[in-house]
Amino acid sequence: MSALKYTNALRHAQNEALITYAGSGAKISIYQGTAPANANTAISGQTLLVTCELAGIFGTDTNGTLTLGTVNDGVAVATGTAQFFRIFKSDGTTVVMDGSVGASGADLNLNTTAINITQTVNISGGTIIRNNQ
Repeated sequence: MSALKYTNALRHAQNEALITYAGSGAKISIYQGTAPANANTAISGQTLLVTCELAGIFGTDTNGTLTLGTVNDGVAVATGTAQFFRIFKSDGTTVVMDGSVGASGADLNLNTTAINITQTVNISGGTIIRNNQ
């Protein structure tokens, strides 16, 4: 089976829809534990480590590569190993998407996945790349 291949215009449209849906002030929450089956599944039993808020719009898109907007630092509320993230709209309850967290090769790469309570966590930037071209 071959993978779908999208034009830059379609990849751009998908990212623009994601930017609009997430809106301003979206929140990136990082958890320890097994990620839910999908972004429609409730968080249950996982430990929230930290939440960082986007300062404004979710991001900008160039030819199918979405670059996150400025992310404010967050202060960790628990100690643990970061394993997945969930992005919420600014209301903190409407789920946008989930992804993996790691030191490399994950959807969200951190300089360390070991997070300690009261630690300041900084997400200096990020991209979402739609590879199907």
